[in-house]
Amino acid sequence: MPAATSKKKTKTAARPAPHKKVEARPSAKAKDKTAARPVAKTAPAPARPAALPAAPAGKAAPAAKPVPGAKPVPGAKPVPAVRPVPGAKGAAPMRPMPPPARPGAGGKPGDRPRTGKKGGRKSPLSQRRGPNGELFTPGDLLLPTGPQGPDEIQYLLRGAVAAEHTAGPTAVSEIIMKKGTPDAEGDRGELTRFSEGLGERFEKGAIEPLLPIRPASKRNFLGVVERAKHRRREIGAFLRGLDLGRTETSHMDSHGEASLQSLMEWAARLENLAEADEPDQADYAQFHRGLDQLENTTEALIVDVELTLRRLRDRAKA
Repeated sequence: MPAATSKKKTKTAARPAPHKKVEARPSAKAKDKTAARPVAKTAPAPARPAALPAAPAGKAAPAAKPVPGAKPVPGAKPVPAVRPVPGAKGAAPMRPMPPPARPGAGGKPGDRPRTGKKGGRKSPLSQRRGPNGELFTPGDLLLPTGPQGPDEIQYLLRGAVAAEHTAGPTAVSEIIMKKGTPDAEGDRGELTRFSEGLGERFEKGAIEPLLPIRPASKRNFLGVVERAKHRRREIGAFLRGLDLGRTETSHMDSHGEASLQSLMEWAARLENLAEADEPDQADYAQFHRGLDQLENTTEALIVDVELTLRRLRDRAKA
């Protein structure tokens, strides 16, 4: 029985163990399919333009890189490449070359074209002249041709006696000189007494508004213009009095300096109103009500400046 026993042993050894997994090897056909499959699809490279501009002699200019996926426009001219700047880091920006200068224009290519108009605008005050065509002096810019009438004389003397350096007599002499009549010198005594009265008000009395009493104005555009001019000249007379006394705004406190600045701004607005064109339709009664409020506002600013200069003089005396 030894032969039968060896056959059984041979069949038993040929069977694989039940707990081991046998991995199947891929066949040759599977290997061929796996190798033939592409990894990723890539977009075809766009076609280059038909012709590129020739690079100048020397170093060749770098060509512009086409945008991926962009289609060339039929009939469009290619953008010429820009030469790299010597010493610059990285590639040069892709900008077109500047157009050549026009013949006879002058300057270098790319310069800003010149125009016939000059830059800036002259102040209207620098172009004004007196009644006979003479240039204004600095004082005439504030009060052209000097004070006219008692209201402007009052504001001129108020500014002169309230100035940083009292200039009442100087203001009286200017009034007589600007009047330019043979009998003007006879008014010096009366003007001096008036100036001294305003000086006592400024030094010791209560500084209150002295707004002149206005006559009835015409309810039309001409009446508005005449009233605006009159108030503008009164403010200019007060500023001229401060100028005669060599008043330095930097010596004033912040409140008084702001009031003086606002007063000059209101004077400029009045001047613009006096030179404005007549509107097609306007409520002139409303215009005059606005001028009433403007006169009260500017008078309060003048009083603020007077009070500031009084405090400045008191500090100088102490």
